[in-house]
Amino acid sequence: MRESKRYAGMFLVLLAGLFLKFGGNPAAGQRIDTFRGANLDSGIWNPLIAQSVNEQEISVLVGSREMSSRSQSIFMNENLELMLPVSALRDYFNCSVHLYEEQKLLVEKRSDEVIFGLGESSVSVNQESREISSPMIFKEGEYYVPAHALSEALDFSYSWNIGENQAVAVNNAAGESILPSSYDLRKRQRMPRVKDQGQYGTCWAFSALSAMESKLLPEERQEFSPDHMVRRSSFYLEEAEGGNYAMGMAYLAAWQGPVLEQDDPYGDGTSPEDLAPVKHVQEIQLIERKDFEKIKEAVFKYGGGQTSIYSALTSGQTDSPYYNSETGGYCYIGTETSNHMVLIIGWDDTYSRENFNMELEGDGAFLCQNSWGEEFGQDGIFYVSYYDVNIGSHNLVYTGIEEPDNYDHIYQSDLCGWVGQLGYGREDAYGANVYTARFDEILRGAGFYALGKDTEYALYVVPEFSDKESLDPGNRVLAASGKLTNPGYYTIAFDRGFPVKAGQRYGVVLYLSTPGQERPLAIEYAADDYTATVDLTDGEGYISASGQGGWQHIEETEESNLCLKVYSDDQ
Repeated sequence: MRESKRYAGMFLVLLAGLFLKFGGNPAAGQRIDTFRGANLDSGIWNPLIAQSVNEQEISVLVGSREMSSRSQSIFMNENLELMLPVSALRDYFNCSVHLYEEQKLLVEKRSDEVIFGLGESSVSVNQESREISSPMIFKEGEYYVPAHALSEALDFSYSWNIGENQAVAVNNAAGESILPSSYDLRKRQRMPRVKDQGQYGTCWAFSALSAMESKLLPEERQEFSPDHMVRRSSFYLEEAEGGNYAMGMAYLAAWQGPVLEQDDPYGDGTSPEDLAPVKHVQEIQLIERKDFEKIKEAVFKYGGGQTSIYSALTSGQTDSPYYNSETGGYCYIGTETSNHMVLIIGWDDTYSRENFNMELEGDGAFLCQNSWGEEFGQDGIFYVSYYDVNIGSHNLVYTGIEEPDNYDHIYQSDLCGWVGQLGYGREDAYGANVYTARFDEILRGAGFYALGKDTEYALYVVPEFSDKESLDPGNRVLAASGKLTNPGYYTIAFDRGFPVKAGQRYGVVLYLSTPGQERPLAIEYAADDYTATVDLTDGEGYISASGQGGWQHIEETEESNLCLKVYSDDQ
């Protein structure tokens, strides 16, 4: 019986290959025509051919990146069209992808706008309708679009190789910028509501949470509580004192929030103690200082970007020679450093230099949302010149926002997050945290900070920890490895789960190599009044130069906690 199935499968592959050789593109029609005198009815043969293709590993090569059915839910449908999951399109096709009202998918690249409608037999490409062989569908919690139609719409050459079970999409505009000359999240329904921080120094919290809200739009509209971020973080501060972006990162990465604004309203002087986060933030990327192309790309793909400026204005009711209230144009030229955080919601490369109160070298500005209410600027929006000395100095995008049931448990000892750095005067180092399982669990992943661009990492699990020698190579198992383009906070899923029993002590070892960094490991410690509440009794962290012995217990030797979290699920 097994032999019969094997030969049947070989026959289907051969038939599919002959069809593709003599019959053309698999997506070209609904019917397989006569092949050497035999009438091959598509209603019979297409499902069999698709089944044969789907039983093997399918790969799609997009430029230099390859997606595979092993990790992505790619499949061939009965029209013999490869269907790609929408969740993979942004990264592989390097474009902006957003779903509207669960019915319309907008894909943007350069100035091209491609719109798929759920179940519709045509696609709109720059407002021109094109017939397609397979519509966008929703299946088992995921949206799918036809690979051939998407590739053509984005100016990729597309081909299918039955022998390799592989599709290849070649970008005909490789090397060109993916960005239009101007972009405005307001026009894409991706700008959050303008808010008012009032008299308090909470711009850092407003800009962070507004960036998160923008990331979720238009698919999901939420409003998060800055009051909770300020009052329920692990930092010792009051609303009037101000804060910084690293505080917001720590609060979110620790799952202390966000909570909804309606559950903790701003400015009422109180904050409930028992509110659970409504989202889990698992990835926050930092965009390099003054890299305007990357800042724009982040806004284009992910939504509003948190950034810093020096504001010579203290509120929407004050004046400054750096601000043109008639045009909403702001530009600071001077030696002052950043003191205010806003949200970048777009840009315009042609925004005239004449809109600012000083002579500038050229045109162009970022479109920014402030947190001073709608009375400031143009309904709360203003333009910051590309020539402002501080715009783009510190830039964050919240790229990994998940539901609060994504993992059952978090293990951590760094509630204040990235306060400082440790290392050995070179770009690589090993760190490890040891935890005790609270339940019968499966270790699923780990979270850590990358402190520079192009950080290479490797994560290892030590299922049974007895002493620091347990962290050496012979006792640890490789769980994941890779490379991170931007600095930031990242959650890395393990290649497989690691079961542990309640009460079992285990370790996770992290190797980092970060070009240009002499201390690549992020640590938490009591550095100032804001971090005076840091607790060193909740962690057991180690560092080593080689990862082979020489482990230092950093709570004792450095009075620090290592920033290395672990995520798990119940067994």
